[in-house]
Amino acid sequence: MKETKKIADEIKEASTVKEAADIIFKELKRLTGSKCCYVSYIDPENGDNVAITFTHVTRECDYYESMKEARFQRPKNGKYGGLLGYSIDTGKSFFTNDPVNHPAAHGIPEGHKPIKRFLSVAVKDKKRILGQIVLGDPPEDYTIEDLKVSEEIGQAYAIILQKFYEGRIPLR
Repeated sequence: MKETKKIADEIKEASTVKEAADIIFKELKRLTGSKCCYVSYIDPENGDNVAITFTHVTRECDYYESMKEARFQRPKNGKYGGLLGYSIDTGKSFFTNDPVNHPAAHGIPEGHKPIKRFLSVAVKDKKRILGQIVLGDPPEDYTIEDLKVSEEIGQAYAIILQKFYEGRIPLR
């Protein structure tokens, strides 16, 4: 897809992780029709999953926005768990149009807006998970094409995260 390649090239040219995340947020919402998006990186120091661009879906999101991140600590067992953690834990990108009944689902956190459709991309290189892209609630069901487009964008984001981990570009 020419459009996806153009967006991927724009992401690869970003001068910060935040700039790349903002492009992903805008463009994947547009391409998939998703109302919600979350773009994160895995903190190389402690393994936390850190969203730096996200849709406000909880009361706490205003607080997270003031902190410029939503940080989900890596549990001691190394598994994030739940639907949000599934792609990071398995390294596999996926979508579900029935998130409540997905095997990894364990309920909606208190105060969280219910999500009716869910797509998650594990952003990775050959050795490790680098980050995550999550989308939610398009007007129609997600398709395999939505997943492919999102994974292609995720590959471009992986290049940016590798540069960040190597100290070649800043977070912000």
